Amino acid sequence: MLRNSNASVTVEKETPLDVDPGFLTVTDPNPIDEESYNENLEEHLQSLARDGVQALFASLFSLPTRTSPDGPLAQLPPPTTQLPRSKPLPKPKPQTKWEAFAAAKGIQHKIRDKKEWDEEKQEWVNRWGRNGKNKQIEEQWITEVPLNADADYDPRKVARDERKARVAKNEKKHAQNVSRAIAASNPRDARKNDIEKTLATTRISTASMGKFDNKLQGEKKIRGVKRKFDPTEKSVSDEAKASVALLSRLESDSKKTRREPQAEESVLNTRKAVRFASKGQGGLAMGRSAAGGGRGGRGRGRGGKR
Repeated sequence: MLRNSNASVTVEKETPLDVDPGFLTVTDPNPIDEESYNENLEEHLQSLARDGVQALFASLFSLPTRTSPDGPLAQLPPPTTQLPRSKPLPKPKPQTKWEAFAAAKGIQHKIRDKKEWDEEKQEWVNRWGRNGKNKQIEEQWITEVPLNADADYDPRKVARDERKARVAKNEKKHAQNVSRAIAASNPRDARKNDIEKTLATTRISTASMGKFDNKLQGEKKIRGVKRKFDPTEKSVSDEAKASVALLSRLESDSKKTRREPQAEESVLNTRKAVRFASKGQGGLAMGRSAAGGGRGGRGRGRGGKR
């Protein structure tokens, strides 16, 4: 170990120092000299630091350099020291329903291009997004209308609604895939949620809606819908809006109610009364029975006259 002030630029030790210029680190694998450590700790630490820095500078001056406004800069090589991860390795992402089906059927995944060729414009346009090909019908100035279309048929609105429906369907599938992945990653929590849902359903399946049922130990209370009441004091504009909303609701309810019979119309349902009086046989059978008891009665009457 070198202790004098005119120490050599080369560091010689029993085990060479492990220098990693990529991380600018030096590791000394040599055992600690117990004698010098106990004699003068500060001097011992300074000597170790001097040897490490000298070995690092020697390795840096041996690297290729490049010019810069601040002077020559050394080009550091890739690090060789394997550092531990701060977080665990990510778990493999569970397959979606389509990915599992494609893997079972041997279907190869094909990535669709973001651009699509437009024959009318003779250029590449976006498949989705702004000025996308999927909005062609919505943005074109003339559209063919089917023969059986209604008078208020709007092709732009129909195309937009179909596109919005596809987007909503994709979002629903994405949510299902996420929930399925969560259940696959933690089946215990998924099973627990299913049991809680089943228990909540059975609790309100009785006639009393579970009010007089015995409670289980540790059973949570079902949280119902919290009622919200309007404040007693409102501004004039809020009261006017509430009144208009109430009148419009009454008007819509009046349109849904059944039409009342006119004064000249009969309130009695004749067909229902006849069906009830004839016990379901009809008005003709009831007339025959009232006239003479049907065919049998008429035959006995003719026989009696003879």
